Parts: sequence; C-alpha cells; structure tokens
Amino acid sequence: MNNSDKQAKRVNIVSIKMVREGSILYESRNINSPEIAAELGRKFIENSDREELIVCCLDTKNQPLSISVASIGSLNSSIVHPREVFKVAVLSNAASIIVFHNHPSGDTSPSTEDISVTNRLKEAGNIIGIKLIDHIIIGSDGRYTSLKEEGII
Repeated sequence: MNNSDKQAKRVNIVSIKMVREGSILYESRNINSPEIAAELGRKFIENSDREELIVCCLDTKNQPLSISVASIGSLNSSIVHPREVFKVAVLSNAASIIVFHNHPSGDTSPSTEDISVTNRLKEAGNIIGIKLIDHIIIGSDGRYTSLKEEGII
C-alpha cells in the first residue's frame, strides 16, 4: 500500500471568539467577600425554577470580567464538568473564578454532589492556573451558603 492509496483527511482551521450578549452595571468594583459575591450571583439565578450554575471570571484584583451560564439542570440536579466551567475563564483571561448555583428548594445546604463538584473544580483550576475562589449556593429570601466560609475550599 502506498501513500496515494490512503484517503486524505481535511482539517478545519478555526478561531475562537467570545460574544458579549449584554452587560450589567455592578455596584461594587471588586468582590472581596462572599456576601458581595452572593449579591451578584443572586441577580442571575435566585428565581430560576431549575438548577443553574454560573461562572464569574475575575481579574487579578478580583474585579468581575465576565459571567456565563455553564450548566442548566433540572429541578434538583445539574451536570457540571470542569471543561465547561473553565472554558469561559480561559477565554476571559481570568486569574480566578467564583461559581454560583441555586437550589430551587430554597435550602442552601451543600449536597455531597456539590462538595464533590467543588473539589473537582478546585483541582482543575490548580492545574490550569485559574483559582477557584468560592462556590456559592443561592437559596431564597436572600440566603446563601459559601463553601469557602464552610471550609470546603
């Protein structure tokens, strides 16, 4: 069999771009506490009827660069993969991230799966050099749980 008998393979040439879908005016210049972070996350997912996970990408001064939905799940679960969480962080040139997800039930207690996902994201972030600062669970009536404050991160 010679080289002319082999079928050629076409390889696509691509570029990757982020598209801004909108913007919000955020009162606090930088995020320096779980409470301030939770205020931002609440704007996006507090009233959602399904679990959603959003990623807030931060610069070196903890100023928000971008926010993106990484996962939309069902009433009580969401599939989260580090690849989807860190995709926007890499494209945003983020130094760190904060992830938020909601519990439509209103109870902000972290589940075993929440803790497992947090540990996976922390490990992945350490490998690629984008630190996971916090994972905040948003509930109802202004309640939240910071996994950093809980000692999980």
